Amino acid sequence: MQKPVETVDPDEIAKFSAMAAEWWDPRGKFRPLHKFNPVRLDYIRREVCHFKGLEAQSATPFAGLDLLDIGCGGGLLSEPMCRLGANVTGADASPENIKTAAIHAAEQNLDIDYQATTAAALVETDRRFDVILNMEVIEHVADPPAFIDQCSTLLKPGGIMFLATLNRTLKAYALAIVGAEYVLGWLPKGTHDWEKFITPRELEDMTRASGLDMVRLSGVSFNPLLNKWQRSGDLGVNYMGIARKPEAA
Repeated sequence: MQKPVETVDPDEIAKFSAMAAEWWDPRGKFRPLHKFNPVRLDYIRREVCHFKGLEAQSATPFAGLDLLDIGCGGGLLSEPMCRLGANVTGADASPENIKTAAIHAAEQNLDIDYQATTAAALVETDRRFDVILNMEVIEHVADPPAFIDQCSTLLKPGGIMFLATLNRTLKAYALAIVGAEYVLGWLPKGTHDWEKFITPRELEDMTRASGLDMVRLSGVSFNPLLNKWQRSGDLGVNYMGIARKPEAA
């Protein structure tokens, strides 16, 4: 078996490592993710329960599921997934991020398998997962098609992968870079590179080439009147998708 190509971008890892201590500060550099988290969590919970036939009203509907949070950062998604009952593996190429995540999880008495590793390295293990969270990661990797292919390999047959990224549109440039980074100061300048944004068509093509079926896409928009993020039909800036791996023949 040919060794998987590494898809991490060292510059991106260094950028997020430098901010690792701020992951859990709701007023810090990751404030937008804290604001974004409720809509992501609702989406993930609803769709996992739907696709896996789980009891949505249960306190721990994900019990028994093996879940990988790839590019987990400080664990903003890993921790709620653990609370929902999943067996969570949080993977990030930045040791600094993993240290922050592990310390915070320990303080919350949460048992999460945090690893400073990459998708390529995980492919070479025997670990396979029912659910993969691939959220706001693909626009930061060096080789998106190879990265998606590696994540597909890590899915069990019938498994589902959640993807979230930014569309490469002028609207996204205006709102996610000029607005969020330079005008409003929601994000540190240089957080995103517009040329690395992924269009929905490109994402669908990558997942299809990796043997996955893109089930649906959903836009996510910020409502300034309600001061919160919500799902929408607008894929022009932020959007999420669900890709499913076919059951084994």
